[in-house]
Amino acid sequence: MTRLRVSIVVVAAIAVGVFLVTVPTFREFFDLGVYRGAVRSWLLDGNELYDFLYQDTQYGFTYPPFAALVLGPLALTSWPVAIASSVVVNAAAVALLLRWFLAPVVRRHGGPMWFVCSLAFLAILVFEPARDTFSFGQVNLALLVLVLADLRALTTGRRWAGIGIGLAAAIKLTPIVFIGYLIVTRQYRAAATATATAAAATLLAVLVAPATSAQFWLTALWDTDRVGRLEYVSNQSLRGVAARLELPSTWWLAAVALILAVWFLRVRLLRDTPDHAAGFAATGAVACLISPVTWVHHLVWLLPALFLLVDAALQSRSRPRLAVLAATYVILSSSVVWLWWAGADGFPAAIGSNTYVWISIGLLLTVPFRAAVPAPDSSDLLTESH
Repeated sequence: MTRLRVSIVVVAAIAVGVFLVTVPTFREFFDLGVYRGAVRSWLLDGNELYDFLYQDTQYGFTYPPFAALVLGPLALTSWPVAIASSVVVNAAAVALLLRWFLAPVVRRHGGPMWFVCSLAFLAILVFEPARDTFSFGQVNLALLVLVLADLRALTTGRRWAGIGIGLAAAIKLTPIVFIGYLIVTRQYRAAATATATAAAATLLAVLVAPATSAQFWLTALWDTDRVGRLEYVSNQSLRGVAARLELPSTWWLAAVALILAVWFLRVRLLRDTPDHAAGFAATGAVACLISPVTWVHHLVWLLPALFLLVDAALQSRSRPRLAVLAATYVILSSSVVWLWWAGADGFPAAIGSNTYVWISIGLLLTVPFRAAVPAPDSSDLLTESH
């Protein structure tokens, strides 16, 4: 049996490897090139960070200056070392996600740990948001791990809860929504810690690079053309839907307000004691929906919701729910939205080009919460969540 399982993992790994290097949407580590080129231009050549454009494209550095400080070591690395470092960091992030979310489920059901986790690791590599994160050389998986470290801290009563969210928010603005979650669920100490951490990191960048910080916060942050076209099919947010359907901004704002109301209802109004694992998962889906720009690789924030839903389906032994989740995984791995990369005219295109948005809404609505959550007695996230 062991020999058979080893053979299955080896064959699956070879198949996934071939797929990843031949799939048409392999991104050639483009974003990593932007990071490395920008910090090299800034730190080594003395140019303005936000004036850098990568390989004669319109794309440059779009994160806060603190992110450039964190990514600063890339300025000293060769291109192969930069790629290897990015792959290692992202692989470690996936391994941590599996340890936190999948390992408790495997232990509960008595499955072969190494075999299940190996296949799950390979499945995540095929999952389009994750494979884009790898092939772009993006930072989303690392930021997700920072945020989920605070989930573990909250569920185990650690006093430092909030530091991970604060650091993630200082590197990239999207995780700020998790500070909102902490406030809504009355985790005021953690919210204060997250806010103070983000402020301290931002202030550090201001002290180190005042002119660059002023350029970002006063100019670059508000220049949406630096990020990309809102109607581009990779933008799987509510704003992207509105742009592709040519709806006025009021429709987008109304949709955002509705999504936030549903989120507030689920994480706060329907329970006296917060279920943090489900709350973080729902907040990840909300972050993808309400952000003006949510590229496909940002959708790794949906992984906690998918993990929780799989665990709930296994516990209930519901084959229909498992089948729906399997179909959801296949769709999110299929690059289906790219069928409409050239435009989204007509009703089928309006549905198909926004497929990942509809899935994000579905996950927000279905991520499983418990009505009451007792004090945790374990550090396993899923054990505490269901």
